Amino acid sequence: MMYTLLHGFYKYVVQKDEYFVLILGLDNAGKTTYLEATKTKYTKKYKAMNPSRITTTVGLNIGKIDVDGVRLNFWDLGGQQELQSLWDKYYAECHAVIYIVDSSDRERVSESKETFDRMIASEHLSGVPLLVLANKQDIPDCMGVHTVKPIFNQNAHLIGARDIMLMATSALTGDGVDEGIRWLVDCIKRNSLERPPRNHEDNL
Repeated sequence: MMYTLLHGFYKYVVQKDEYFVLILGLDNAGKTTYLEATKTKYTKKYKAMNPSRITTTVGLNIGKIDVDGVRLNFWDLGGQQELQSLWDKYYAECHAVIYIVDSSDRERVSESKETFDRMIASEHLSGVPLLVLANKQDIPDCMGVHTVKPIFNQNAHLIGARDIMLMATSALTGDGVDEGIRWLVDCIKRNSLERPPRNHEDNL
């Protein structure tokens, strides 16, 4: 009996709040490379996949990190058009969304914006914190934040009342990864009354 009590208390003390974060965007935006960069940044001795070996995601890649006293579980979903219909199956379960834009691909930025608008229009994502990343900043002549931001700000009424940030990043070099994740964790914690961590629900 004493062991059970102690074990329960120990579990309560060490168990981190768990949150789920979707990584979305068009195919080839750099979502899986970003997931690898995040795992590398926050996981000791993690050996990242060679970027040249990362292929198009069909379905789902998952990963997790511990940061600022919480555990983030990532769902990196395939971005091809035929796979986007699967995204909304995950909306109600997630605590935040990271939307990745290939800022080196001017030809597809309007397609990315339309996909973004369809995503944030979902009632299942109402109020959920949103980190938009202008990725591939390591590529010369890519679009900077000052170019990408007005494009994605056009439908402010869809964005609604939520925490949203657009940041520059390079998943390849890791630049901007830490700042984005720490901002997102703060937002998730603030929003935890609306979307409580998964393990709290499990304990009820």
